[in-house]
Amino acid sequence: MKEVKINTVESDFKHFIIGENHPCVMASTIFKMENYHLKLYDDMLSKDAVQPILNDIQNYIDHYDFDSNQFESLIMCFKNNEFETELEFEKALWTFLQRLHDHDNANWDPTVSDDPNNPDFSFSINGKAFFIIGMHPKSSRMSRQAPYCTVVFNLHWQFEKLRTMGVYDKVKKRIRKRDKELQGTINPVLRDFGTDSETKQYSGRAVESNWKCPFHTQN
Repeated sequence: MKEVKINTVESDFKHFIIGENHPCVMASTIFKMENYHLKLYDDMLSKDAVQPILNDIQNYIDHYDFDSNQFESLIMCFKNNEFETELEFEKALWTFLQRLHDHDNANWDPTVSDDPNNPDFSFSINGKAFFIIGMHPKSSRMSRQAPYCTVVFNLHWQFEKLRTMGVYDKVKKRIRKRDKELQGTINPVLRDFGTDSETKQYSGRAVESNWKCPFHTQN
């Protein structure tokens, strides 16, 4: 087990987002305003971590200010996970999300689909829909090369709020422009919500055209 302290992880992440001028302007804003909740765990594949993580997600939801125009992210880092390939990380990510779902007693968020192949799908946990961002040092996307194996939970509500505010398209275009400037191309799996399943974006890997999401909801 690595002796990694939460303040070290936080400092490394701030450098990754702010110091390296991360293309996601939303992430930069959240870190500059310190509107994030960073949690450190040992192993994302440990069954012992499931309930503490569910508790942290519930606490995040309970204290989220849905009346504010300021957004917050829940960032989970796993200090003992090192994946050599994107496929290894992708498999671990979906195992992790499946376990959370299997232990979740809340109903699926009714504002989104529970079918992972549906364009209106978002991952629901504790009754709220989230867009999941998987990050790890071996990602082929530079914007996903976080210093630690990481899973970011961003409320689906935040993206709908941006649309309500009339700035969603502007923010999206700016992020994709910055990502292209960083790497030369935008992530080929990027799609707008409602046009293709967002599950293809979760791991950061450029999944194949015939890729099927391994996640399944409870009957």
